[in-house]
Amino acid sequence: MNEEYLKTERSQPWREELRKTVRNADRTGRARVVMPEQDAGLRVGNQQEVNLGLSSRQAMDEAARCLDCVEPTCIGGCPVSINIPKFIKHIEAGQFLDAAKTLKDTNALPAVCGRVCPQEVQCEASCFYTQKLKRPAVAIGNLERFAADYERQSGKISVPDVARPNGIKVAVVGSGPAGLAAAGDLAKYGYGVTVFEALHEIGGVLKYGIPEFRLPNIIVDVEIENLRKMGVQFETSFIVGKTCGFDTLRAEGYRAFFIGSGAGLPNFMNIPGENCIGVFSSNEYLTRVNLMGAARPECDTPVLRGRNVAVIGGGNTAMDSVRTAKRLGAERAMIIYRRSTDEMPARAEEIHHARQEGVEFMCLHNPVEYQANSKGRVCRMVVQKMALGEPDASGRRRPVAVEGSEFPVDVDVAVVSIGVSPNPLIASAMPSLEVTRWGTLAVDRETMQTSIPDLFAGGDIVRGGATGILAMGDGRRAAAGIHKYLMTV
Repeated sequence: MNEEYLKTERSQPWREELRKTVRNADRTGRARVVMPEQDAGLRVGNQQEVNLGLSSRQAMDEAARCLDCVEPTCIGGCPVSINIPKFIKHIEAGQFLDAAKTLKDTNALPAVCGRVCPQEVQCEASCFYTQKLKRPAVAIGNLERFAADYERQSGKISVPDVARPNGIKVAVVGSGPAGLAAAGDLAKYGYGVTVFEALHEIGGVLKYGIPEFRLPNIIVDVEIENLRKMGVQFETSFIVGKTCGFDTLRAEGYRAFFIGSGAGLPNFMNIPGENCIGVFSSNEYLTRVNLMGAARPECDTPVLRGRNVAVIGGGNTAMDSVRTAKRLGAERAMIIYRRSTDEMPARAEEIHHARQEGVEFMCLHNPVEYQANSKGRVCRMVVQKMALGEPDASGRRRPVAVEGSEFPVDVDVAVVSIGVSPNPLIASAMPSLEVTRWGTLAVDRETMQTSIPDLFAGGDIVRGGATGILAMGDGRRAAAGIHKYLMTV
């Protein structure tokens, strides 16, 4: 977006019209602006982003719906406490760069969150429209994305203010959402922050777990570059606990640590045939495609492509996997889920997009066996019908197998996406570190401090599988906890 374009945009007559005071009755009478998107028939043949973003006029129209509530409940629904009415009012006034700057006061990754954060169950679920008017919420996520994208395209990217360096070094383990959020806030406090990443690229699950058609890598890279400008340093291919231990880092002057290494250990069902060629975990499948370029013809280790691909699970990662399979040429791409669509934890938008793209949903089914051909590659999956019983601890109705209902389904690739567990490396490196019965790290939920005083943790290594924005909230709380700890020791 060049300077001439920006000048033209700012001079548009409709801007002044929308800047005028709008009565609340007029605001509530406006319909929610729908995000434009790529046609489903075209997008299954490319890796380009599905959602196309709002235009300036669409963003200002949507922002004009915001009532600027005296008690903005939307902020309470945001895990990183964005001042939502403030940034939206900047958009309504055409002050797009100010909107982006407001976002970055509390959110290190606004362009990321505007794309993948489940606003519909967080800030937008707490919006006055949703709570009181029973109407579609202000499109907070779409507006967040717009402001961040506008700033990036303008070339006028603001860097949050940081305190004068205090000479104290803090290490962040893992460069996913939790680690990046912690690093950003620690830099603002004035600490010398180094992020240690086990993989060869920065970004964690944002890079290896989320496809480009949902979150382009360039978006992540720009926001990481902003952290670099704040003074955060990054080291890749560095496994804390293997490359070197915490005691070595302490000897190098690090006074505190944030552990945000995620939950990269995939869960499997332990059913017959799960070791067949062509049965992947979603972690491996998506990492190979997203981070290693395994879908490219020139790749030395190409991923297996299938005509009939089954993805087991109903979360966002399952949707990412099955939609990736469609883009790799699958003629039949199936979601196999043991509950009904109503119980699916995936975002409604992801389910909607998957259906548009021709994904088949086999709900109330569960695989019980994989069968291989003479070369050891999976060729068939035996599934069993399920029925819903009483609710379990999650509040969802428990699936119950229907006896004698098994039948075969032809598959040549299967992707298991039924959750993840924390990698035990960190805990095994420190026997005194308290863990829960699920293998997650036990922390004080207010400060995110572990049983070892100078170690703090957040994100999936504490929560198990969760959303990126919840991980970022953990990172921010941990940064505040680390600051308080270091100011008192």
